[in-house]
Amino acid sequence: MSGGSNSESKKKQKGHPKIEPYISQSGDHNPRNLRSWAKRTGFISIFSGEVGTSSNTSTRNGFDLERGGGGVGPEIGGEPVQGRARNRGFEIEPGLNRGGSEEPILLDDRRNGGEVMEGDNKEEDELYFSKQELNDVMYPGGGGESDNGEANRLEMKCGIRDNPGLVPLLYYGMQHYLSLAGSLIFAPLIFVPAMGGTDNDTATVISSIMLVSGITTILHSYFGTRLPLVQGSSFVFLAPALVIINSHEYRNLSENKFRHIMRELQGAIIVSSIFQCIMGFSGLMSLFVRLINPVVVAPTIGAVGLAFFSYGFPQAGTCVEISLPQILLVLIFSLHLRGVSIFGNRVFQIYALPLSIVIIWVYASFLTAGGAYNYKGCSSDVPISNILIESCIKHAYTMKHCRTDASNAWETTDWVRIPYPLQWGIPIFHLKTSIIMIIVSLVASVDSVGTYYSASMHINAKPPTRGIVSRGIGLEGFCSVLAGLWGTGAGSTTLTENAHTLTITRIASRRALELGGVILIFFSFIGKVGAILASIPQALAASLLCFVWALIVALGLSTLRYTHTASFRNIMIVGISLFLGLSLPAYFQQYQPETALILPGYFIPYSAASDGPINSGNKQFDFIMNALLSMNMVVTLLVAIVLDNTVPGNQQERGVYLWSTSEDLSADPSSLDDYSLPKKVSRVFRWAKCLDA
Repeated sequence: MSGGSNSESKKKQKGHPKIEPYISQSGDHNPRNLRSWAKRTGFISIFSGEVGTSSNTSTRNGFDLERGGGGVGPEIGGEPVQGRARNRGFEIEPGLNRGGSEEPILLDDRRNGGEVMEGDNKEEDELYFSKQELNDVMYPGGGGESDNGEANRLEMKCGIRDNPGLVPLLYYGMQHYLSLAGSLIFAPLIFVPAMGGTDNDTATVISSIMLVSGITTILHSYFGTRLPLVQGSSFVFLAPALVIINSHEYRNLSENKFRHIMRELQGAIIVSSIFQCIMGFSGLMSLFVRLINPVVVAPTIGAVGLAFFSYGFPQAGTCVEISLPQILLVLIFSLHLRGVSIFGNRVFQIYALPLSIVIIWVYASFLTAGGAYNYKGCSSDVPISNILIESCIKHAYTMKHCRTDASNAWETTDWVRIPYPLQWGIPIFHLKTSIIMIIVSLVASVDSVGTYYSASMHINAKPPTRGIVSRGIGLEGFCSVLAGLWGTGAGSTTLTENAHTLTITRIASRRALELGGVILIFFSFIGKVGAILASIPQALAASLLCFVWALIVALGLSTLRYTHTASFRNIMIVGISLFLGLSLPAYFQQYQPETALILPGYFIPYSAASDGPINSGNKQFDFIMNALLSMNMVVTLLVAIVLDNTVPGNQQERGVYLWSTSEDLSADPSSLDDYSLPKKVSRVFRWAKCLDA
């Protein structure tokens, strides 16, 4: 801007002070003149030479990094603070999309009513500023870049409180759940057969998961954080479940093995859920959240996906003629065709998983019907045929993993079956399994905290307060109690993949998720729906899980965008956490003297609880320590949380989550309306200030 008519018009504006241009007072440029001018005018620089490096510099009228901005400009006499600054009279602020990305302020006098310096002074200015270290600018919205390289300003089609009508809500709700199909229903295809369960048992567990997921999603939408997040059986609980399944005491069970192990899992889940409830509803989670930052969340979530690499392709490779086309198709849909739009929707990106499942399943059915897996003298009844006929033994493995009619779930499952609490029997409570699940519930809480923050940024909402986060974790604990009572085999928690779904669908309506939850509950009563899902060939399921687990790793590491990703401190903490999170459990998993000939190769890593190197003489203590130190996500969390909270680093470098505070609420009471409990419920929780918005 030039200093002519514009400056005159500013004089006429009520309450707006005149911003004087910066003009060097002498031929020799003195950098202090610019700093003095910046103090008088409220100018904000992004250069470390002009900005105090201490992230704790925060006054009532300054920028509070932990709160996430919204303050007013720096006081006269204090150094300008990096970030959003607002003065009472005038406002100099980056281009801001609420919850989206911010444009850094360019250091150009023309933006502040002055003239561009020319001649010797200009050259000296450039020389001075070229010597300054440029700080990375925090992008609270996550941001990133779009395909054309522009800052990603995500505009939601449907906001969190929008109600577009019944038909769109039905469509949006089903769309959200279909995009999460792999995370919702595929875990039972791994652990139920490992527990000795039948195809009918697998169908029943899938139906139970659908019921509990629908109920808990509705509960979370009303009484939790109220963010549009689906609750389900997270893969965080899969590793401890496999550890318990492959322990010595259950390894050689033959009679009622599935029911006995399921009751053990139920007891452990219920105990850990009660611990999670206490952490959340007592407000203790508000203190624990202070230790959780993106540098902790990123490797922890990444380790959840990396933990199952020994199961992924080794199982998918049992039938490469199905698994390879499946992996290629889901990658083509989700990556190469992600920009293709049909009727305004990116169908291939949103429905990459269900579309690829249907196509490859039909293809596998043609192979089965065409006789590709028919062997002379062998029946299609797998695995009974290999027991009766010796010549079929070498073909039974291929038939079991490739044939679409290998499962008898359709024949054995009723059309209508309502899952009910304690359907597998009374839960069994043991101290050692309960402690393992309690520690894993902390990992699940860290996972959920990261998802809460990412989701709030994606839907352009103000970040929740620590009290709201505590409330969400407490309700997740209550929902896990329900999962334990119904016997889903895993606790209920927020699915990490929600952040990806919100990004690609741009639908954030709570009503859509609630209606989708009702539909999910309805389908859980139709036994044949669970039977169809239980009939997915194992190689097909494993190949899809390769993509789902890779997505979890990618989403975990993507949380580093809230930090200085180029910081040596951060990259070392993430690298060491991930490496030790994979390497240390590998040390424990190599002790397998009694399991190498008993268990399949992909389950041997989960037998370390019984065969690990720790032998103190106390069997329960040995089981607990060997189990915990053999799980990748537990070791990664411990290393990351210790390093991030002991290695020096300012808040901006660490990317400390910008949770809202009570000051934000007092300044703008409507800013946290998205998280407010229903009026009648809020009256009940009025005494618990730590849980209210």
